[in-house]
Amino acid sequence: MRYRLLGRTGLRVSELFLGAMIWREATPEVRKMLDLYEDAGGNVIDTASFYGPSESVVGEVLEGRRDRFVLATKYTLTRDATDPNAAGNHRKNLVLSLEQSLRRLRTDYVDLLYVHLWDRHTPVEETMRALDDVVRAGKALYVGISDAPAWVVSRANTLAEWRGWTPFSALQVPYSLIRRDIERELLPMAEELDLTVAAWATLGHGVLSGKYSTDSPPTGGTRLAPGSVTERDHAAAQAVVEAARELGVTPSQVALAWTRARSRAVVPIVGARNPEQLADNLAAVDVTLPDGVMRRLEKAAPFTRGFPEDFIAESAEVFGEARDRIDPRR
Repeated sequence: MRYRLLGRTGLRVSELFLGAMIWREATPEVRKMLDLYEDAGGNVIDTASFYGPSESVVGEVLEGRRDRFVLATKYTLTRDATDPNAAGNHRKNLVLSLEQSLRRLRTDYVDLLYVHLWDRHTPVEETMRALDDVVRAGKALYVGISDAPAWVVSRANTLAEWRGWTPFSALQVPYSLIRRDIERELLPMAEELDLTVAAWATLGHGVLSGKYSTDSPPTGGTRLAPGSVTERDHAAAQAVVEAARELGVTPSQVALAWTRARSRAVVPIVGARNPEQLADNLAAVDVTLPDGVMRRLEKAAPFTRGFPEDFIAESAEVFGEARDRIDPRR
């Protein structure tokens, strides 16, 4: 596995992150998955304060080798539904959530602390200053944000730049062949600001792995609601299955390879249920999709960026006859 730099930092992160959201016990199978990931060169473990026992399990299985991993967790979501201050992006919840996470993770610091969700009630300058304080205290080394509008992230990092605070280095968002919303604003912003994009649900909650069809819809054992898989989703999944058959790989590898190929900023989070699934996902780093396959996959799941991106592209002639002879900076 190769490594990339996290955002504008010097931190080396592997080209696939390991998601620990569904870890409930430090079972031999979980330990085997961690060993498999480490042996492949992976070094980023992703969890959150809201993921039930996940943080405690991560802390247990990392004992003795914690510093070899880039440990990422998140705060924001409620720790106590009866307490209005036990949730949100304000300073009090940040401090208490992080202290709880450090105890669970059995560590003195986390490498990457995410804001888990935009909190419209907390001024972004309060959040950025509070995050900078925990970085200066050595309890978090880098910070990121998950599931927030592009304008919030842009404003936050502009404030951080102006005031000498720690900026966001990473953005965590859902991204897959069947869910490309981030291509409208979030992905272009991340590319412009040099943010690493940690992509979750890259297999469309299993849809793109080929496990569902019109004859075999999702059941109660998945996060997908019955009837939530659309005709477009099924068409995309079928295209993935056909591409996998053509290339001699698995559908999951095709889906992950598509996500990785869309942008150098994107790093998929893989969240396998067993070592076999994880081994299959890790092999996606060796899959390169031909241009023709990329086009067929995208044709199977039509997507438009909408206004203003489509309008700007359609209005290119307003920039004069030399528009096609101008070399971009990037």
